[in-house]
Amino acid sequence: MRRLVVAASAASLLMLFVGGVSASTPGGDVRLTHDEGSATNYVSAYTIATGVSYTDQTLQECGQSRGRQNEPAVAVDPRNTDVILGSSNDYCGVYNRGAAAGAIGPIWLGYYRSENAGESFRSSLVPGYPDDQSPYRALSQARTASSGDPVIAWDAQGRAFFGSESSDDPAGTPKTFGDVWVARFVNKADANGNGPTSEDGKRYRGTTLVARGSSAPNLLGKFNDKTTIEADHNSDGRCDDNVYFAWSQFHGNQGGVGVEFSRSTNHGVTFSKGLKVSQTISDVQFPDIAVTGNSNVYLVFRSFDTGRGPETDSIYYVKSTNCGATFSRPKLLQNFVPNDAVDESAPETAPRQTRPDDPAGESEPDQGDARDCGDFADACASGYTFFRRDTQPRATADQFDTANPDRFYVVYDATKGAEVPTGNSYGTDGPGLAGQAAIFFLRVNGATGTKEVGPSVIDNQGAGHQIFPDISADNPSPGTAPRMLHAIWWDSRNDSCYAITRPIGNCAGGTTVRSLDAFAAVSTNAGTSWTPSRVSDVTSNPNYEQFDNRSVPFAGDYLYVSSVNDFSFGVWTDWRNTVQGVDPRETTEDEDNFTADVKQCRTQDASGAFSGDQCPHDGGLDQNIYGDLTP
Repeated sequence: MRRLVVAASAASLLMLFVGGVSASTPGGDVRLTHDEGSATNYVSAYTIATGVSYTDQTLQECGQSRGRQNEPAVAVDPRNTDVILGSSNDYCGVYNRGAAAGAIGPIWLGYYRSENAGESFRSSLVPGYPDDQSPYRALSQARTASSGDPVIAWDAQGRAFFGSESSDDPAGTPKTFGDVWVARFVNKADANGNGPTSEDGKRYRGTTLVARGSSAPNLLGKFNDKTTIEADHNSDGRCDDNVYFAWSQFHGNQGGVGVEFSRSTNHGVTFSKGLKVSQTISDVQFPDIAVTGNSNVYLVFRSFDTGRGPETDSIYYVKSTNCGATFSRPKLLQNFVPNDAVDESAPETAPRQTRPDDPAGESEPDQGDARDCGDFADACASGYTFFRRDTQPRATADQFDTANPDRFYVVYDATKGAEVPTGNSYGTDGPGLAGQAAIFFLRVNGATGTKEVGPSVIDNQGAGHQIFPDISADNPSPGTAPRMLHAIWWDSRNDSCYAITRPIGNCAGGTTVRSLDAFAAVSTNAGTSWTPSRVSDVTSNPNYEQFDNRSVPFAGDYLYVSSVNDFSFGVWTDWRNTVQGVDPRETTEDEDNFTADVKQCRTQDASGAFSGDQCPHDGGLDQNIYGDLTP
């Protein structure tokens, strides 16, 4: 949430990208979030599983909200690739009491289901949201008014697990609980997976609270965030169907972040007490879990060069050889030059407003260095408008690769080549210095700690930034099938205003343009070489100011890809449906010159105070999750 395939020749690839608009492959984009105008578009998870009709104000609002969704996750059923589950931070219910009441409804985890290999999806929510009065509500231990950072994993018996962080107090106080939890869905016909595989992951069985935050106001105290999940599904008899869950634990203004790990040995019904695996490393985030061909567990994370400890900007990993019971000490895998968008905060006076446009606690102001920039309190010294992004690693392993039983794979988005002065306060390695972001790949032998391949750039382009990668590898077919890897990322090579010295989608005068596409690549030789292609059909503008009272953009922190053999499906946040507009609070338009403002409707009272946005359903907030087959 907003807190801290086709092989192409060189000639054909050149034709593919000329002119800034290019064909995509391999299929047409599919929308996962059906909030485009009908109160019946979002269907209760209870109704999906049982056929018994149920709805409520939140579900009805979700179907017609034209609202915001970001940070998607996706997982292909390893037993049946027709079944795909997706999720996101889903803001569709925030106006569930009507626009006049303001944005007081929940931000919750989406549950999006396809039973036709991703050709279409039904949209729903994970049970347990505040309005939920279905029979499933009693099965949830979730105790908050919001949830996000979704992650999904399947086991070998048709069970799907949705991990989440969650925060806001349903009573409306400033408390941010900072919990993490896991929801589980089983085969509709048989919880042990003996039913038809088309029914996998369909029946909700409950939500388990894994770790509690400290319920302190405004993200102070202990706050759990940045989740990751994996399940052992290779059925080799060692750790079968164990579920592994990890997250970053923040401690308010005290500084320092640790990575915590928990496991379930009973199909997600209960989880062990959190175990700190980052040990003495003081500032770490973005954990990701990989289970190898011998069922060893690897957890990869990033450290930050904050000066509070000796570590720099680096990737570390820890290893468990006993099914997640204990872990080795952290081992340095790779140093890198970060590509973290940053600026200097230069707040401007915000116009008075009678009520906010977003749920309480949805965002917090930047102080000093700013990770995102927009209008009013979110303004920056450079005048640019841009979304938050940081270098982060993602990891995977092929659980069925018994020939290389400790091999795992890592991708990350870091700076390649030389850094250059930006001439202002914007930068990607601290204010005033920037470089080009690229997707790097590593193949690691976990038994010896050696890097067998890399770090190497997956798709070495002369123009454009590449950010938020993910990688997948699952090859259960026996015999001589190639060990396939699938990667996805956001790419700005079609940004008509691209410059290393400016944020993605920003032109020299401060206007913004369509600039991001989803790209993907496949490797059939364990990452030695890759074949990339564009996936999204539409280049979209990620810099629309849809957050913090319509004053700053937010793209989320992740893309996601999931695969089984050569079947691969990826998801991303998309703005093709967003309606551009004019912000009436800006008496003198700022540098973005209408190009980052979204459709909104406001009145002013006699004192000069503006109303909240009175037309949130008119498309200004229409941020969606799209997906497609990937190479």
